[in-house]
Amino acid sequence: MQASQQFINSNKERFLQELFELLRIPSVSADPAYKGDVRRAAEWIVEKLRVAGADNVRLEETPGHPVVYGEKLIDSTLPTVLVYGHYDVQPADPVNLWETPPFEPTIRDEKIYARGSCDDKGQVYMHIKAFEAMNQSGELPCNVKFMIEGEEEIGSDNLEVFVKNNKERLQADVILVSDSAMIANDIPSIESGLRGLSYLEVKVQGPNKDLHSGVYGGAVANPVNILCQMIASLQDEFNRITIPGFYEDVEELSASDRAAMAQTPFDLEAYQKELDIAAVHGESGYTTLERASIRPTLDVNGIWGGYIGEGAKTVLPSVAHAKISMRLVPNQSSNKITELFTKHFLSIAPKGVKVMVTPHHGGEAYVMPTDHVAFQAASEAMEITFGKPAIPTRGGGSIPIVALFEKELGIKSVLMGFGLDSDDIHSPNEHFGLFNFYKGIETIPYFFQKFKQLHS
Repeated sequence: MQASQQFINSNKERFLQELFELLRIPSVSADPAYKGDVRRAAEWIVEKLRVAGADNVRLEETPGHPVVYGEKLIDSTLPTVLVYGHYDVQPADPVNLWETPPFEPTIRDEKIYARGSCDDKGQVYMHIKAFEAMNQSGELPCNVKFMIEGEEEIGSDNLEVFVKNNKERLQADVILVSDSAMIANDIPSIESGLRGLSYLEVKVQGPNKDLHSGVYGGAVANPVNILCQMIASLQDEFNRITIPGFYEDVEELSASDRAAMAQTPFDLEAYQKELDIAAVHGESGYTTLERASIRPTLDVNGIWGGYIGEGAKTVLPSVAHAKISMRLVPNQSSNKITELFTKHFLSIAPKGVKVMVTPHHGGEAYVMPTDHVAFQAASEAMEITFGKPAIPTRGGGSIPIVALFEKELGIKSVLMGFGLDSDDIHSPNEHFGLFNFYKGIETIPYFFQKFKQLHS
């Protein structure tokens, strides 16, 4: 891979400026106002894949945002790597909390600040540039296919249909994904699992209009008060979720597995300092690392109702809303958990209000065996570029489509991410280190090399 590494070193500044072009496109899939920008990002990816040397590059239309597909099939006897990622991003709100505009990439302290810099444009672009380096240098050791979607941040519903309709075209020996984090820049790690997800919205309807809180307060149910009480009841004093049947299918790790997990480097004091919190919080009987990876959760992602403008308005609101996500672990079904939540939440509503539950999207948990050849290839590749072996970890986030890949295509995914938990993805001031961007580009060719060797 010497020629590929020389190509990378000679083109670092160009790679960075091209990434900046992509980051300037506000491809927010959740907001219809950005539909044109989402497509523009897809078209930009298409052009860069063609320039990098991929064949059969095209936009695959869906009822929503398009999928970008491309490939380089050099020899049918060689293994094939399917690269997956997404070009859509989360909304930048609240914009006023960004130090610099979210869609104008800025470098501060050796980090690229922009929405999508880490999740997932920066990490996707690592793969395109690594492929370009291998292809231009004549060192591409495997066949490669690209499937880059525009709806990951809203559930990947249309990608599911695309995958089911294109099973033969998408056949590969492994799926390579960089949409996750490692422990630290000096502690490389690879995620061996992800949590699943059930995401929904609830609405509590009270009176048919906003009322004067002095005239009606105390006599009519206040939807905001009721919603807060209902949500508070979903967890007990030990921070365990109280929905009947919620833990029925939860995978319980063995004592030896938990002991191995406890060896992962973790500085609790630094963790609290980074977040400016006085103490951690979570389910009793589990460590912070366990709570954030191998245990299921329930969190309110947003809550609103009534008057929230400047000054005071003594109003008894007509309606209250909340968005709720539940992170799930292996063996839990997102559909089952959504049904259990809905049944329970409706059952605890007092008679003075009407309650509606609207499911949004979900997905299943995923586990990658650490003895799989692709996991071993990723670990050996990281050892070359970082100078030390990668540590297996369990990720707390969700990439719902990964479990579907295994179900529909029969292919395992290796989660070789180069971000950090501190990169503020989904938050204001999202960033991605220059070190991480370049280290990813340098490491990916070695994955291809090692995968070919171990797969033989």
